[in-house]
Amino acid sequence: MNHQAAELFLRYSASRLDALASWIDECLSRLTVEQLWWRGGEAQNAIGNLVVHLCANVHQRITLALGKGGRDTRNRDGEFDLRLTGSPEELRRQLSTTIAEAVAVLRQCPPGQVTEHAPRPGYDRSILENIYTVVEHFAMHAGQILYATKLLTKQGLGELSRSKKAAPGAAADAGAVSE
Repeated sequence: MNHQAAELFLRYSASRLDALASWIDECLSRLTVEQLWWRGGEAQNAIGNLVVHLCANVHQRITLALGKGGRDTRNRDGEFDLRLTGSPEELRRQLSTTIAEAVAVLRQCPPGQVTEHAPRPGYDRSILENIYTVVEHFAMHAGQILYATKLLTKQGLGELSRSKKAAPGAAADAGAVSE
């Protein structure tokens, strides 16, 4: 992979995570505690559980696996525990911190290494594949959160965009969402 393409991929991936997180943040700002932990049925996850799950996934697969390292203490099953609680503000802070750390890791990743295997044992994918999988996973759950927020609040979300914070050289809107 050429250096310029790898650089663009890293920059856009960071921008995408940042934009998607901003949309989730907007949803969290509109929800009550009850709405945050509401489940539409037995097989449904609460928005709160999805946010906890996304934060754990990004922290494990970007921040730990590609960045600063550290001990992996993720409890994936616990992310979906029916007894989890927390306020929208607490989850907004957790999301903000998690994404800021991951974006910093992506911005510091040497473009020449994206086709190499992730440096952490247990991740038998290239760095590029690992990042792509995380961003794709984040986008799928962000869509669920957007839909559930519209359903619970009975309101549209307007146009959500982080065009002002897009990374230099990345697409200006990083994929805006509208009604």
